[in-house]
Amino acid sequence: MENEILKYLSKYTVITKEIEDAITESMFIKTFKKGTVLLKEGSISTECYFILNGCIRSYFLKDGDEETIEFYTTEQAVTPASYGTSTPSDYYLECLEDTVVSVGNPELEKETFQKYPQLESLSRIIAEVVIAQQQQSFTDFKTSTPEERYLNLLNSRPNLIRIAPLNQIASYLGIKPESLSRIRKRIVDKKIIT
Repeated sequence: MENEILKYLSKYTVITKEIEDAITESMFIKTFKKGTVLLKEGSISTECYFILNGCIRSYFLKDGDEETIEFYTTEQAVTPASYGTSTPSDYYLECLEDTVVSVGNPELEKETFQKYPQLESLSRIIAEVVIAQQQQSFTDFKTSTPEERYLNLLNSRPNLIRIAPLNQIASYLGIKPESLSRIRKRIVDKKIIT
């Protein structure tokens, strides 16, 4: 599994023997079954995750209904907002399918960054890229219609349609399941997708 992490990191830097050793030494892999809740609302987050295989959904409860915030899939990092603080989480993290992750925690990060300073720099570079991607995603979401959001999801993350139930997809898109059904029918009728 360390090969997946090294492949991901190679998008941002040349993988030296020292970086490879650091990853091998600090990597802690866990497998979670579909339906496993990794974080509950009100709990303190002590772990972050890099998804090697699978899907994690973040959501919160509003008036008893689940509102999906994000889906995280292979080669994505999941760092809860409350990670490394004593602040309780506002949301849940749940595995939507069997999921394999590399697990991090603040103590391990501190120790690894002290031993391998280039990993701290690399983490900062990746964080900047992720923040820029999230900003673009937010902008795209705010400036598009529900149908455009769905089409964008189909084009950029087609596997989510297979993994996530449609009510969760609808919530993620900011619409009701009935609206998503109408959008899907319209798209099929237009023969945009089959």
